Amino acid sequence: MIDIKQIRENPEKFKKAAKDKHFDVDIDTLLELDKQIREVKTQLQDISKQKNQIGKSIPKLLDKDKEAAFAKLMELKDKEQGFKISGQISVRWLNMELGKTESKLLNLDEALREFDELASQVPQPTDDDVPLGKDDTENIEIRKEGQIRHFDFEPKDHLQLGLALGIIDIERGVKLAGTRNYFLKGDGALLHWAVLRFAMDYMVGKGYVPLSVPLLMKDEAMKGTGYYPGSEDQTYRMEKDQLNLVGTAEVPLTAYRMGEILSTEELPLKYVAQSSCFRREAGAAGKDTYGLYRIHQFDKVEQVVICENSIEQSNKYHKEILANAEVVMQALELPYRVANVCTGDLGRGQAKKFDIEAWMPSRGSYCETHSASKFYEFQARRMNLRYKDHATKKNHFCHTLNNTVIASPRILIPILELYQHSDGSITVPKALRPYMNKDTITKQS
Repeated sequence: MIDIKQIRENPEKFKKAAKDKHFDVDIDTLLELDKQIREVKTQLQDISKQKNQIGKSIPKLLDKDKEAAFAKLMELKDKEQGFKISGQISVRWLNMELGKTESKLLNLDEALREFDELASQVPQPTDDDVPLGKDDTENIEIRKEGQIRHFDFEPKDHLQLGLALGIIDIERGVKLAGTRNYFLKGDGALLHWAVLRFAMDYMVGKGYVPLSVPLLMKDEAMKGTGYYPGSEDQTYRMEKDQLNLVGTAEVPLTAYRMGEILSTEELPLKYVAQSSCFRREAGAAGKDTYGLYRIHQFDKVEQVVICENSIEQSNKYHKEILANAEVVMQALELPYRVANVCTGDLGRGQAKKFDIEAWMPSRGSYCETHSASKFYEFQARRMNLRYKDHATKKNHFCHTLNNTVIASPRILIPILELYQHSDGSITVPKALRPYMNKDTITKQS
C-alpha cells in the first residue's frame, strides 16, 4: 500500500510505475475519490462540531430557546445521516478495457471501500537503477559465479538420471495428484531433505530465528503481503474455510507481527522457515511440463528481514539476504548468475529484486532459483506493522525484505545434472555428505 499523500504530491510518479510494471491502475479516479472523501469527512466534522456546540449550550438556554436548539440538532443529525447513507460522492471511472468513462454515485462507506480497492492496486515505484523492460528476457546480468561444466560424454537430464537411478517417480505422482506432481524416492528424497537442512542450518548459524509456520493463511495475510489482489489465480484457495495455501513462507513470516507496534530495540527481525509451498501455475499450460522445473508443490527455505524505515538499512539487508543465498549456492558448487530484474518482471510491491539463476545443462541456460526482493514500507503499511522510535516518540512503518535460501526440488535439477557420471551415478556435493552419509548416489533396487 502506498501512502496516499505521496500519490497526491506526485501522481505522475505512480502512473509511470504502473506503466513500467504493466499494471492497469486508475490513479486519476483514486485521487478524485480521495478528494471527495476528504470533502465529505470535513463536512461531517463540521456537523459534529456544530452538534457538540449546541449540545453544550442547551442546558444554559431558556426554555423558549431550547425547542429551536433541539430542532437544529435534529436537522444536523439528519444531514449527517444523509451524508453517511445516501449517494453523496459522484466519481467518473475509467474503463481500462474500453477506454471510456462512466459515473458512479456512492455513499461514504461505498466510497471508502472503492478507495481501498483502488489504492491496493497502486504499485511501488522502482529504484532508479532498476532496468526498464517488458519481461524476464530483459533482466540485466550483474555477474556470473562458478564454472560451467563441460562433459566428455553425452550427459543425461535430471529426469533421465532420476528415473534410471530409481529416485524420481513422475508417473505415480501424476496418477495420484495430477499433472506437475511427483514422488522423490530413497536417495532422491534424502538429497531433497539434505539441501533444505543444510540451508536451514546455515541460516540459523547466521542468527536468523527459525519458525515453523502455518501453511493456510487468512485473506488479511495475503493482502497484507501484497499477494492479493493479483495472485488469486496462482493460489489454491480453501473456499469452505476462507483460507489460502501459501505459495511461499514469505507470507506467514512477514505477517507474523502484523498489526503490532514494535520497539526500535527489536529491529531488525530476521526470520527463516522451511515450508511446503503450493502454486497453481495458472497460465502455464504447456510450459515447462517436463521434469521438476515447474510444479504445483515444492519445499523452500525462506528468509525475511523486517527493519527500520530507512533506505540505507533496506539496501544493507537486501545485499545481506542475497549474499546468504549465494553462500549456499557456492557451498553446493553450482555455477550461477545474478540478475537485476527489470520493471516488467517485478511484482506490485517490489522496489527492486535480484534473481539468482543456476546453470541447468538440460535447459542450456541459467534458470531462476532465487528471488531477493525489497519492498520498503509497501507490505508493512498494508499490514499496519510499525515500530516506535523512542527518540522522536513517533511510530513508523517498517521496511520488509525476503529471499529464497534454497528451493527444492528445482535445485535438484542442476545438482543431478552437473554432478553426474558417465555411468549414471551422481556425486553428492561435499556440503551435503554429512546429511546423506554417502558420497555417491547409485541405482536403487
